[in-house]
Amino acid sequence: MRADRLVSLVLLLRQRGRLTADTLARELEVSTRTVLRDIEALSVAGVPVYAERGRHGGFALLPGFRTELTGLNHDEALALLTAGSGRGEQVFGLGSALASVMRKVVDTLPESHRVAASDAAQRFLVDPETDLLSRRLVTEQVPGTAMIEVRRAVLAGHKLRIHYAAVDQTPKWRTVDPIGLVTVRDQGYLLATRSGADRTYRLSRVLAAEELPETAQRPSRVDLDRIWRERSAQFISGGDHITVLLRVNPARREDLLDTVLAVRAEEPDADGRLRLEVTFQDSRHAEWALWQLGTDAEALAPQSLRTSLRNRAAAIAARYGDAP
Repeated sequence: MRADRLVSLVLLLRQRGRLTADTLARELEVSTRTVLRDIEALSVAGVPVYAERGRHGGFALLPGFRTELTGLNHDEALALLTAGSGRGEQVFGLGSALASVMRKVVDTLPESHRVAASDAAQRFLVDPETDLLSRRLVTEQVPGTAMIEVRRAVLAGHKLRIHYAAVDQTPKWRTVDPIGLVTVRDQGYLLATRSGADRTYRLSRVLAAEELPETAQRPSRVDLDRIWRERSAQFISGGDHITVLLRVNPARREDLLDTVLAVRAEEPDADGRLRLEVTFQDSRHAEWALWQLGTDAEALAPQSLRTSLRNRAAAIAARYGDAP
């Protein structure tokens, strides 16, 4: 909305000082022409914004001007700034809204607290793009227009049409009753029902969406945490999934958990290793995942997996047994 954009424009000028029209356009995700129209509207409304000409010119506010925003103490603002430094907002297409609210949060503080909170927030980093092994953490992308329609339908309680590309299937249009949105490890999901049956849709596979005017068939109150646990249990118990009992070096625990679907049980073993019962997508997935861990992991059951890993190791040993 334009009113929100005008507030964001004022906050940008308050917090950063003089900015060019191009810089403001990038921050607000609009055209330079729109920024110039907004500057004119602010001037007409009595906001003391003025232009400075020349090579280092731009737009600025008269010294001392302050917007009337109130509310948060230092720790509350720091909590929001830290949370806002993560990447989860990208999953639901709320990046622009988050940037706007962060500017408002900073502006609520007195001058001394504002500088302190901003400096403190720079000391916290939430979910960087790579881990310590330089493995890039990829956030799934959802078309912006589709995500807006999905959010609107979820919040308004309306039926939703989605053009969905299921795995190994031709994309099809489906009409669903949306229940809620969930994000797990930067992967977003739409929880819904279709003709009364539970459905879970990966947001990155939603190619297009349309909010419908009809009211969705869903309860007025919902416990998303409970629903997610139930659907996770159904997912784990279905298909060709395989349960594996194994021992692993505690130092490689996180590497293992990055590959499994679920952990059913975990306890320390007598020799300092960990004994886990985990679920993999299928037998090939389990063999691949444990092979990556080398001697840091040992499959105890099922026997078919132990045999597959032994055969693979024997084939590798035979290949490298003689010098070339």
